[in-house]
Amino acid sequence: MKSRCEHVTERSDETQRGPPLKKIYTELYITEGLREEVHTQHEVWQLETISRKNSLHNIPIKCQNIFKPFPEQHGSIRVVLTSGIAGIGKTFLVQKFTLDWAEGLENQDISAVVPLSFREMNLIRDEQHSLLTLIQRFHPTFQKIPAEQLSVWKLLFIFDGLDESRLSLDFNNSQVVSDVTQKSSINVLLTNLIQGRLLPSALVWITSRPAAANQIPPSCVSRVTEVRGFTDSQKEECFRKRFSDEDLSSRIISHIKASKSLFIMCGVPVFCWITAVVLENMLTTEKRKELPTTMTDMYSHFLMVQTKRKKNKYQQEHEENPQELTEADMEVLLKMGRLAFEHLEKGNIMFYQEDLEQCGLDVTEASLYSGVCTEIFRRECQIFQKTVYCFVHLSVQEFLAAVYMIHCYNNKKTEVVENLLKNQTNISTLDEFLSRIMKKSLQSQTGHLDLFVRFLHGLSVESNQRLLGSLLGQTENSPEIIQRIINNLKEMKTNDMSPDRSINIFHCLMEMKDLSVHQEIQEFLKSENRSEKELSEIHCSALAYMLQMSEEVLDELYLDEYKTSREGRWRLIAAVRNCKNPLSFSGWGFYELSETDCEAVAIALKSNPSHLTELDLSGTILQDSAVKTLCAGLKSQNCKLETLRLRSCCLSDISCEVLVSALKSNPSHLTELVLDGNNLQDSGVLHLCGFLESPECRLKTLRSDMYCRVSEVSCGLLVLAFESNPSHVTELDLTGNNLQDSGVLHLCGFLKSPECTLNTLRLKKCSLSQISCEVLVSALKSNPSHLTELDLSENCLRDSGLRLLCGFLESPDCRLQTLRSEHLLFKSNQIKLYLYSTFSTTLVTQSAVHKKQ
Repeated sequence: MKSRCEHVTERSDETQRGPPLKKIYTELYITEGLREEVHTQHEVWQLETISRKNSLHNIPIKCQNIFKPFPEQHGSIRVVLTSGIAGIGKTFLVQKFTLDWAEGLENQDISAVVPLSFREMNLIRDEQHSLLTLIQRFHPTFQKIPAEQLSVWKLLFIFDGLDESRLSLDFNNSQVVSDVTQKSSINVLLTNLIQGRLLPSALVWITSRPAAANQIPPSCVSRVTEVRGFTDSQKEECFRKRFSDEDLSSRIISHIKASKSLFIMCGVPVFCWITAVVLENMLTTEKRKELPTTMTDMYSHFLMVQTKRKKNKYQQEHEENPQELTEADMEVLLKMGRLAFEHLEKGNIMFYQEDLEQCGLDVTEASLYSGVCTEIFRRECQIFQKTVYCFVHLSVQEFLAAVYMIHCYNNKKTEVVENLLKNQTNISTLDEFLSRIMKKSLQSQTGHLDLFVRFLHGLSVESNQRLLGSLLGQTENSPEIIQRIINNLKEMKTNDMSPDRSINIFHCLMEMKDLSVHQEIQEFLKSENRSEKELSEIHCSALAYMLQMSEEVLDELYLDEYKTSREGRWRLIAAVRNCKNPLSFSGWGFYELSETDCEAVAIALKSNPSHLTELDLSGTILQDSAVKTLCAGLKSQNCKLETLRLRSCCLSDISCEVLVSALKSNPSHLTELVLDGNNLQDSGVLHLCGFLESPECRLKTLRSDMYCRVSEVSCGLLVLAFESNPSHVTELDLTGNNLQDSGVLHLCGFLKSPECTLNTLRLKKCSLSQISCEVLVSALKSNPSHLTELDLSENCLRDSGLRLLCGFLESPDCRLQTLRSEHLLFKSNQIKLYLYSTFSTTLVTQSAVHKKQ
């Protein structure tokens, strides 16, 4: 294990050993738990969120402590699932853990570490094995060990790369295997080992990209961790470790810090390596002053650096201009670009020999392994017959796919272009071509074409076209066409798409080195008269991005101060994830919030950490699908929402059921719930009661007035719910509901409870009779010390009811500060005088009555 792990492999040429792991390894940022957005967002898109959150609200876990519980945690940790995006350092983490164990430095309670990568197991997935023979197949040392020894030892099995698995893991209908010598299929052995039926004393560590992590049932996992790459300080440390020349590392760090997009990408160790390769070459060998400022710049130079390395090794002495690509180089790169593009559409990152051959790549070609492709395309050498291939990072695949697509467009390979755009024809200019691909990418919920589209726009820049030369073909780069591309981006509409998706338009402008929007927004944020300046839609995308990336969490998002269109406000929804209290959506010009609108809010609720504490969607129409999307955020354990207002949102019975189910699954934070103006009826109230009865419910304020149609039956159910959990509710508003005498009788049972601490009770327009008033006042008199506001407006109480009310007001324990009683039917001046004298006695003076309403 020590021999296998002490050097890193950064090249596909297996004859070259990489640098010592300990020399370049930088501690990675690992946290317990998983951000929920990793299941829905494109991996590079997530880096922007990670870069802002790495230093916030999370307790990091060190590599060597991955199986050690925190002090407050009880029980042992047997199965760990570690998730992280491509290139973020999962395999490096496993390698460092194993090396520390092998050298006797850490985790010496483990008898043996047994790495079994899914990439290797794919090659024998049709074979039958026992657990013992499977281990022996990959680690021949175990052939000397008797089977019974396995159950005595404490083994750690590391299954690296679940996302690369071509095994079918069925945890529901799997055959039971409990003997280490019993033969079965590979997938059955793995499911039994993970479930603990086979070798229950063994530890299991699984690594995966987020998209595949849900293959393992949560019930089988003791701890979920996420590798988030490098924090800002770790990025600097990484470059300082890589270069012994302190001046060189300082210049590189200074340069990447000046570019937000490059600095964000350096959270990925693989991108740090790509950046180091490029900038070292440009600063030392070529001694260039103009360095890459965009991702397209960086990847274009990376391609050329690798080409130059090949020529230095094999061809430089035979070529007149070693800086240019040869025909042979371009042929291989374009075949790789085709492979990258076709599999990007399919979502594949791993390839076999037949995949390469379909794209015309000759796997015996020397240049594929040791030439221009050495560090762009990696061959994984195995002990078996079959070889697996992959690009060193998903972003490299996306870049080469973009190079191939621009080449096909410039060389009139219309079939490839039409297949991408679903047979759209008559694309005559580059600006039209890019505009249509941009629109296609915006329709993706996960943004899987985002970086591909960024690279396409970056490759239209003259400097990158000049650098890559004939690889891209004869390009259209007149100033008029470039300006039309920029104008198309600025004017592009994104109706019915996720607000997050529109931010990529701003990124494409940055890749084209058009900084006008960025500069205008910076000036706008410094301006004192923001309300006078009108923002375009692209300005709003840029503003949403900057607000999200701000290290300062906004207390409130004042949308009214931004003068913009409805779509502009809609694009700003993406900023709510870095805001505690976005002001009511009803004032933003929205009539109906769609499923995609609610998705942006749900992502803000699911974010780790989630800053949103108050959400007001009052006055917007919420269809069932939109409510379901919103509830995915409400039920997240990261959601810390304290106030939820859904006044007049046309909630259906289905929506009420889904909403309450979400609140029940995460009940401990919400303190105010407003459901005014929704036709809840008895069925909706029944759902609501399930939430109120939850022992973890902390609701203080419930408003369900104005046509919620809470009947006497519903009132009885509500009161039962309050009585089961009475001490938190301090404000109850049942305005406009036909409670009648029986409903009030139920309510008074709650009011009499010694645990009832209600401060505010609103029963406006509730059809209260004299009997209701008598029962109500009796209940209030029995527990008078908490109530400070009482609203009995628009009830026909008459003189007898009011006399009873005055009996409550005269109580020495009465603390009432506000009494609302408009439209009471006073039949005699005696009652008016009686009320006045009661108030004078209780509140001292007439002026005090006025001040206290």
